[in-house]
Amino acid sequence: HMRYLGLDLGTKTLGVAITDKTRTIARVLKVIHFKSEDYDTALKEVIKIVEEYDIKKIALGLPKNMNNSYGFASERSLKFKEKHEELIDIPIILIDERLSTIEAENILLSADISREKRKKVIDGIAAEIILETLIKKEEK
Repeated sequence: HMRYLGLDLGTKTLGVAITDKTRTIARVLKVIHFKSEDYDTALKEVIKIVEEYDIKKIALGLPKNMNNSYGFASERSLKFKEKHEELIDIPIILIDERLSTIEAENILLSADISREKRKKVIDGIAAEIILETLIKKEEK
């Protein structure tokens, strides 16, 4: 039973999604809030989740710019991956997530969820989409 984790990293939030034991369904687990750019706190939370659910692989969103170049947000994900690998010995797969946040917005808009609520859940849903991307990749 190998579960995977999906992460959507922001400056103050980390959306976390998890698969079921068969790795066919991804669902939002939680959104971790931390002080601006305090990634160590976010990482500690991730480590707890990894141990609690016996996670074997992590999908981390890599927000590239639309022209495929790396910006500040990419740097954030790359640094997080580096730190994470010093502490946890499981693979982290970077997933191009340019479209995941847009996709998440669209899902929420079509579900007619209020703006206030959308802000709360969008990071979680983005993490879910990142994780689903990894699942699809592995099925090929």
